[in-house]
Amino acid sequence: MRRRAPSTGALPRSRRRIALVAAAGVSAGVLTGLAQTPASAAVSCDVAYATNEWTSSPGQGGFTANLTIKNLGDAVNGWTLKFTFPGSQQVTLPGWSANWSQSGAGVTATNLSWNGSLGTGASTSIGFNGTWSGSNPKPTSFTINGVTCGATPSPSASPSASPSASPSASPSASPSASPSASPSVSPPANAYVQNFLTMYNKLHDPANGYFSPEGVPYHSVETLMVEAPDQGHETTSEAYSYYLWLEAMYGKVTGDWSKFNNAWTSLEKYIIPSTADQPTNSFYNPSKPATYAGEWEDVKQYPSQLESGVSVGVDPIANELKTAYGTSDVYGMHWLLDVDNTYGFGRCGDGTTRPAYINTYQRGPEESVFETIPQPSCDTFKFGGTNGFLDLFTKDASYAKQWKYTNAPDADARAVQVAYWALQWAKDQGKEAQISGTVAKAAKMGDYLRYSMYDKYFKKQGCTSTTCAAGTGKDSAAYLLNWYYAWGGASDTSAGWAWRIGASHNHSGYQNPLAAYALSNVTELKPKGTTAVTDWSTSLTRQLQFYKWLQSAEGAIAGGATNSYQGHYAAPPSTLPTFFGMSYDWQPVYHDPPSNQWFGFQAWSMERVAEYYYATGNADAKTILDKWVTWALANTTVNADGTYQIPSTLRWTGQPDSNFSGPGMPPANTGLHVSVVDHTTDVGVAGSYAKTLMFYAAKSGHAAAKSTAKALLDGVWKNSQDSKGVSVPETKADYNRLDDPVYVPAGWTGKMPNGDTINSNSTFISIRSWYKNDPDWPKVQSYLNGTAPAPTFNYHRFWAQVDVATALGQYGLLFP
Repeated sequence: MRRRAPSTGALPRSRRRIALVAAAGVSAGVLTGLAQTPASAAVSCDVAYATNEWTSSPGQGGFTANLTIKNLGDAVNGWTLKFTFPGSQQVTLPGWSANWSQSGAGVTATNLSWNGSLGTGASTSIGFNGTWSGSNPKPTSFTINGVTCGATPSPSASPSASPSASPSASPSASPSASPSASPSVSPPANAYVQNFLTMYNKLHDPANGYFSPEGVPYHSVETLMVEAPDQGHETTSEAYSYYLWLEAMYGKVTGDWSKFNNAWTSLEKYIIPSTADQPTNSFYNPSKPATYAGEWEDVKQYPSQLESGVSVGVDPIANELKTAYGTSDVYGMHWLLDVDNTYGFGRCGDGTTRPAYINTYQRGPEESVFETIPQPSCDTFKFGGTNGFLDLFTKDASYAKQWKYTNAPDADARAVQVAYWALQWAKDQGKEAQISGTVAKAAKMGDYLRYSMYDKYFKKQGCTSTTCAAGTGKDSAAYLLNWYYAWGGASDTSAGWAWRIGASHNHSGYQNPLAAYALSNVTELKPKGTTAVTDWSTSLTRQLQFYKWLQSAEGAIAGGATNSYQGHYAAPPSTLPTFFGMSYDWQPVYHDPPSNQWFGFQAWSMERVAEYYYATGNADAKTILDKWVTWALANTTVNADGTYQIPSTLRWTGQPDSNFSGPGMPPANTGLHVSVVDHTTDVGVAGSYAKTLMFYAAKSGHAAAKSTAKALLDGVWKNSQDSKGVSVPETKADYNRLDDPVYVPAGWTGKMPNGDTINSNSTFISIRSWYKNDPDWPKVQSYLNGTAPAPTFNYHRFWAQVDVATALGQYGLLFP
């Protein structure tokens, strides 16, 4: 279980020199030069310059430029970069990570306080936005401190500074392929922190393709990707929450919090609907939140009839949120964006604006991603059928143009979780004032996140029929993080209606006790809503009780519970145990595949428990973790060569032993069991699992948890690195479903924006014909034709890369 040690160089310090290198992109070349600087330092340099470019009108447009500076020689304390544009480009000030200025075609960038010192092997990344007219050729020459990158070395140059001493070596071999940390911050100078910075640079390298030109993180680098999103260049609120995590740890390591603030600004701009995107909230009536429509296990039972005769409860938090924030808008992330506008819906039906809000799943727990019909979140009837896409999902006498958004509570809770750590880390540096505005926005997000505590139609807990009692206040709250909350309304601002719903289904994998703790105990993160702190305090206890009630005899955490059996308040079997009135459900929300067979939900959720335990020492959290870690370690193997096997698919039998409604903690279960069906080398899950183990070990002193976390990270670093980050081959046998039928009621017909027909003969691929132009499609087509085996891909999911990156950094911080 050896890790690849970072190279420190074998030559005396006096014989090292400086080089400037890109993390990726178009490079000026690994070229050397010599100039005399104070203390006769030998200097050489190379600057890499990479752009993302777009056209705003014929013959002109904008671009983002990213440059990376790397030092392979003597240390410098302060640098000035200069270059000349070969065209008519203009820097849009202020740029980032440097002081930028432009005079004519000449551009100058000087260091900031935190990245001016470049030691041997150190690098820093800087950049700017710009405009171009005519064309956008790249600069061909760069200087650093007056030295031309690419000049012929003088005879006094050290042989060790030859072009071969270049960044072409493996990134893992140098801890310095990363932004330089401010000396005042003094992060732990160890290989794990440096490896985080290496990963950080790969993720921000434009050539690697993790971000759109707008700066939105894609779900994955690869476009042919069908799992929860049905295309890789969509993105999710999950990805945005991981973007925040990446930048928070960057702030901890470097002292630069501007990127964390910028990530939240991007989140607010692109994935939280603006007032214009949710224009009729002012008409929302909290005493009549929504009209009931049942959920059904058979997709063919859709569209679902809207039934105004079924009672719904009162929304108890809408008015206090409006009072607290002076708006009727909902401050939460919509879960899915078509970043490149691949479908062509555009924003609110304009067909062109990107990113575009979209949705997919709408038809019950049996609707696989391969059976979905994508639709715009703002349905103006421009696409689809006569009523847009609305009458595929709900049945009514007539339909109105409308907007609608769905929140994934685990992502918003993760954003709060990250804000908690950012606040702690910034306080350690005396820089909490730099992120106070962003932290306040996280608290606001947490206020609205309380909608995820409520039954879908605000019915009382313990509902077993559509005639059950409507909630009158907090009696409709489960105080858990349910699967979603959603809100919508009329597009016509004179129409006068809007709606909001929670969800009745609660999954163990979505819970986040650290977020609940932060929102109820940390002053800067306490929301303004008058009952918010009390609600989150209640939620913290309820979540821990939920974990314990669902913990199997072996230690893994079972699925969850529902207040609406089968999605339409059916009467559950009397043999099902209940949690505060909700019936046990081993696979809450979706069944294809079962929602709790993936070990990743275990790692994600237990990581939050471990962070809460680390932050507070809570005894109940430790009890849950003691059992879970013992089970997980018993099913984990790490070999001497760094290869590893962690659980993948889980099988569940039995159920919780008893009904529970508090107080205290539930008793241990003896009749609820889990077995591990198979194992995986999934890098993202390995990263999250390692974080669970390391936080637990750092607080409890558990030696095996610490050593396994280290071994997993060392194994990923040794065996799974590539030019874009980390990955392992994945064989996608489930892609045989890409030509599966998609249910469309007989007689219904419509069009996708590109003209693909939607009717009862539609398949997944027939309404996504653009997929056949994807460069990876031939591999899939051969598989569908039966002439080739299942295709294998090396995917680079953004969340997985960040889970590995932050696990590396966190290990270096916890065990310096």
